[in-house]
Order: sequence, then C-alpha cells, then structure tokens
Amino acid sequence: MTVFRILSLAAIVVAMLPATTGAADLVVIAHPKSGIDRLGRNDVINIFLGRFRQLPSGLSALPVDLPASQGERSAFYHQLVNKELAEINAYWARLVFSGRTMPPRQAASVDDLLDFVAVTPGAVGYVDRSQVNGRVKIVLELTP
Repeated sequence: MTVFRILSLAAIVVAMLPATTGAADLVVIAHPKSGIDRLGRNDVINIFLGRFRQLPSGLSALPVDLPASQGERSAFYHQLVNKELAEINAYWARLVFSGRTMPPRQAASVDDLLDFVAVTPGAVGYVDRSQVNGRVKIVLELTP
C-alpha cells in the first residue's frame, strides 16, 4: 500500500469513531448565595427542561446553557437525560411554539456563563470541573 492509501484509510477510520467531547467531568453550578447546597439530578432535569421555574430555596430558577458549539453542552444533555442536541432542540421548539415556556438563557462562552451565575442568585449552569472558580459553587456532579 502506498502512504497515501494508508493515510486515507486512517482518516476514514478516525471519522467513523464516535465523537468525544473531552468534557467528561461536568458539574452543575449555582450562585453561592442561592440558598441551595445540593440539587438532585431530577431537580436539574426539571430546571433545564423548563418544568421547574423555582429553585428549592424559593428563588426563580434561571438556567443557563453554553453555546451549541461547545462540546460541554452536548455532553451535558447526554449525561443528564441521554438525549442528543437535536432532540433537545426539537423539544424546545415544541414548547416555545405552544407558548408554554422559554429555553434556558444561552451564554456566549464559558466565561460569560460563569460571570452570569456569579452575579445572579437564581442562576444555574454547567461547566467542566476544571473551570469552576471561587465565585460559584458546585451543586451537582454529573457522571459520564
């Protein structure tokens, strides 16, 4: 085989492998003064799918998504509800069309999400554990 054929076959094999996001250690974060120390998995599901509009502390729940281009967003919904982004987008399209509720606010970047959660008491977001800083607190650890 020529080097070109070997490289071509290698490229095809790599393209067929499942995509990995590299965001295996996701955590759900909240404002330190939100009045919540922990959230259960079902609480987070209900907050991010628009079913709960209030945190257990009584504050209005303000979920924040990362941009769709961020691998963490896809990993978050996959780990949380075992759904792909296309399924989540279709879910929200139906709810918005019916006038029931609005999807989570979308941050422009991880830094934007961290800034919003740090200054907004009812905000809840998700990031890779390595990006958590002292301005927010972890309320749920997700497992891949």
